[in-house]
Amino acid sequence: MKDIIQNRLDTHYDLKTAEDELNALKEVTQEVALYALYKVGFFEKACFMGGTSLRIIHSLDRFSEDLDFSTREVDPNFKLDEYLEKAMEVMKPYGYGLTIDEKDLADKSVQSRFLKDDSIKKVLTFKHQQDERQKIKIKVEIDTNPPSGAVEKSEFIDFPEDFQILAYDLPSLMSGKLHALLCRTYEKGRDWYDYSWYVKNNCSPNLKLLENALKQLGPWKGKDIQVDENFLKDALVGKIESLDWDDIKKDVRKFLSPEKAQSLDIWSSDFFKSKVKKMNVGDL
Repeated sequence: MKDIIQNRLDTHYDLKTAEDELNALKEVTQEVALYALYKVGFFEKACFMGGTSLRIIHSLDRFSEDLDFSTREVDPNFKLDEYLEKAMEVMKPYGYGLTIDEKDLADKSVQSRFLKDDSIKKVLTFKHQQDERQKIKIKVEIDTNPPSGAVEKSEFIDFPEDFQILAYDLPSLMSGKLHALLCRTYEKGRDWYDYSWYVKNNCSPNLKLLENALKQLGPWKGKDIQVDENFLKDALVGKIESLDWDDIKKDVRKFLSPEKAQSLDIWSSDFFKSKVKKMNVGDL
């Protein structure tokens, strides 16, 4: 089974740098982890969401770090560790020797763990020099108190075997990204790259989900707001005008190929305000 990982790296990616190669290995590990979670029944209770979902299912053209999930309904008794421990056993024949590190969060409804592996790099052959002592680290996070309104969709993945998962549909994924843009207490350039992708692909957000999420967490928590086109575009423009775009470009650059990274040269407040004007908002 270890040969499957090597073959995936050799045939599925155009790896021009050591960083590309490391990102590709992380992505392959994410796919194997998703397969393992499927095998242990995780998707009976949970949905895949976030930037890695956009990458793996919808071919977003950047690498992504984390595996983000939501329980299908509010479930304060959900135990992520029970699924991860079983999934790690499924991943062993592929060459992984994983351990779990816990990340404490102030919001206990969000369970966050780091899967760390120091085995897989030792059994692979790399095109670029890699530090074999550097561990592969994947963050797995699940919200057990998700806002209502998300739309679930069955998706099929074909690596390392054919399997089926549940994931948020594109409008629901976009709403999650908009909530992060407006409410995250720190800035991630990856969020703005993904936002640009959504606009370019004429996606529209699930406004009901976004409204529920804004009322649950962030500056609008508990407020009687109605999320429509005017509210959303005004909020985005206000956020855009407050940002340091040089810092934001630094965050996302390492997740892009050298060719894609050239597009960051035009990133600015004016560039993203033009994206807001083009955004297809849809209806509540």
